[in-house]
Amino acid sequence: MVERYAREEMKKLWSVEAKYNAWLEVEKALVRGWNKLGLIPDKDCEKICKNAKFDIARIDAIEAITKHDLIAFTTSVAESLGEESRWFHYGITSSDCIDTAVALQMRDSLKIIIKDVEDLQEKIKARAMEHKETLMVGRSHGIHGEPITFGLVCAIWYDEMRRHLEALKSTLEVISVGQLSGAMGNLAHTPMELEELVCKDLGLKPAPVSNQVIQRDRYARLMSDLALLASSCEKIAVEIRHLQRTEVYEAEEYFSQGQKGSSAMPHKRNPVLSENITGLCRIIRSYALPAMENVALWHQRDISHSSVERFILPDGFITTDFMLHRLIGLIEKLVVYPKNMMKNLNLTGGLVFSQRILLELPKKGVSREDAYKIVQRNAMKVWEDLQEGKPAVNEKGESLYLQYLLSDCELVGLIGEEAIKECFEFSYYTKNIDAIFKRVFGE
Repeated sequence: MVERYAREEMKKLWSVEAKYNAWLEVEKALVRGWNKLGLIPDKDCEKICKNAKFDIARIDAIEAITKHDLIAFTTSVAESLGEESRWFHYGITSSDCIDTAVALQMRDSLKIIIKDVEDLQEKIKARAMEHKETLMVGRSHGIHGEPITFGLVCAIWYDEMRRHLEALKSTLEVISVGQLSGAMGNLAHTPMELEELVCKDLGLKPAPVSNQVIQRDRYARLMSDLALLASSCEKIAVEIRHLQRTEVYEAEEYFSQGQKGSSAMPHKRNPVLSENITGLCRIIRSYALPAMENVALWHQRDISHSSVERFILPDGFITTDFMLHRLIGLIEKLVVYPKNMMKNLNLTGGLVFSQRILLELPKKGVSREDAYKIVQRNAMKVWEDLQEGKPAVNEKGESLYLQYLLSDCELVGLIGEEAIKECFEFSYYTKNIDAIFKRVFGE
């Protein structure tokens, strides 16, 4: 199923051929390491590194008999060599080759994911700058709160991606380790110098200590990072889905010429991309739990982790890569409707300014409790009027809430009409946006 979501670059890293190529890369590095330490003659080392190759069909045929993929691989490679094949896979165990090779695949795959997140950040930043001053209503519990800007919404997304980027780069170091420590990890048959030489050759670091496998907390950290990244991506997708709701309609996914939204209702323009992203993120998160369960293996190792990783590693990387590129395109082409944002901001007849009034009263010696009563009693009248269909704004351009506040003798007596009107200025809510953006974007 994951083939449908595979982008070519990532797909190649997790093909059957790529797996065996990684195994062969590790085995050749091992031969070069033994050669440097004086065990394998120069001529044999040269022959192996030049001529060693595998045949996938032959590996499958051998594995059908041996029931062991690594042995099938080494047998196939040995058939491409002469007497020098005695040095191939010398002194190490299956997991030394496989786990070190998987480290190469994970490293290269995570570099792609990191580049994806960097690209996503840039798209988010561009939209944040574009809409830094675009006013909209902030919502809590789905209910109108106070004025914000769409740029601030995007800034939060950007800052969140920065944390994921830092985590992924840290995890890149954690997973970029290899081992050639032998059957039980005791380095009895392979000196430390060999392990260090081979890992350096491959661009990895040797695990400080291992048993028969690279410890799976490293893999669990990787899959947990991808799961957290997916959660934030779903957060963005869900916000866009909400903004595209007909009753809101403050933004929507780009709807291309000839695109169809419904087989039955020709008018439909559905948020299919963000809904798809939401679903893919659920799948990515599901891989974190089995990765954590793989940490606890029997004694020095078992292979209960192996079948799990054959699914979660390729599927996790391929799906995350596809999801991120889908989100990048969605953000880049997102259609934003500032006029509808302003329309919705004014929908509640000025109620979004209630806290502004509330904060002025204590300055005049009014207790918070009494201030709250004054502000709320007028707000409740507005809710009732809106339910009755009364216009949110009168012919003078005054909001319902402002009208009630100006007719409240107690309130006017405390702070005055001009002070009340000043509380309905949008600039009050955007005065610190430049400072916030400088803190987020460093500009």
